[in-house]
Amino acid sequence: MNIKVIGTGCEKCDRLYANVQEALKITGCVAEVEKIEDLMEIVKLGVMTSPSVMIDGKLVVSGRVAKPDELVKIMK
Repeated sequence: MNIKVIGTGCEKCDRLYANVQEALKITGCVAEVEKIEDLMEIVKLGVMTSPSVMIDGKLVVSGRVAKPDELVKIMK
């Protein structure tokens, strides 16, 4: 599983990244998690809201901080 946490240097992005890490611990999933903060990379991904999460190239959370339990449901 490839996960991208997208956002440009904001507290919400940091919280979302921490929630993704927590959800991975809960599920036991193995994933490569990348934090994307470079504006050019964000534009290339086509994501217009921050913070957001992409899993395997699909936008699953957009413009908000998802809680770990919500992310667990998405990862399963």
